[in-house]
Amino acid sequence: RRRFQIWFGLCRNRLLFVVVAYGRDRSIIKRLSAYVTFKMSTIFSTSIRNLDSRSVGAIAGLAVAVIFTWRALRNNRGASKRQPKRRMQPAEASQSNPASNPPDVSASHEDNGPTLGQIVRQKLSEGRKVTCRLLGVILEESSPEELQKQATVRSSVLEVLLEITKYSDLYLMERVLDDESEAKVLQALETAGVFTSGGLVKDKVLFCSTEIGRTSFVRQLEPDWHIDTNPEISTQLARFIKYQLHVSAVKPERTAPNVFTSQSMEQFFGSA
Repeated sequence: RRRFQIWFGLCRNRLLFVVVAYGRDRSIIKRLSAYVTFKMSTIFSTSIRNLDSRSVGAIAGLAVAVIFTWRALRNNRGASKRQPKRRMQPAEASQSNPASNPPDVSASHEDNGPTLGQIVRQKLSEGRKVTCRLLGVILEESSPEELQKQATVRSSVLEVLLEITKYSDLYLMERVLDDESEAKVLQALETAGVFTSGGLVKDKVLFCSTEIGRTSFVRQLEPDWHIDTNPEISTQLARFIKYQLHVSAVKPERTAPNVFTSQSMEQFFGSA
């Protein structure tokens, strides 16, 4: 009986050791399982009548310890199987939840479509110099006689105009009848914020007294693009200028391949 109590104490200590050491050396479990099986067969080979109440209590205590150890091992095994899944959940959540990732500027542009600046650059085909007439394109007025009374900048064209100045060297030009008309045009452009918000300066606003003078301005500047409302000037410049935009409500019957037609400049660049 004394040996049995000593043996029971050793078994209990080994069972507790298994709970702590589980997962680090599984061979210990196998050796202890064989050891317990051998001892149990030795106990039950002895007649139950030869065991007193203390021995029976020791056997009962051993049984409780074995059940407790078995349940602890089963819980640890189940936790170890579930643990990898729990480690994968944060990674999966970060991939499936776009709010957890930094916003991508390029992706947002793709979702919302290209910006006006991107459209302007694409339409201009990376043109670095642009010349543009004022009447009927930038201004509400359509004749030099109207400029003697007033000059009004079209609000719908401002955004496109400022985008062009970001990517290209822009020159504005117009035929006027007197110096007062020049002053009205410059004042209207300044009031609209063209000189403060964009890259345009007053020295790049050119005035002449004839249509031939405007044609000469364009040829001397040698722009990549010229924007005009006069079909005759567009035809004359087609041989010298790489691209032209003819602004007109009615499309001409015959135009050169490098001359595009649109009802307005803002419509051509997609902002209207």
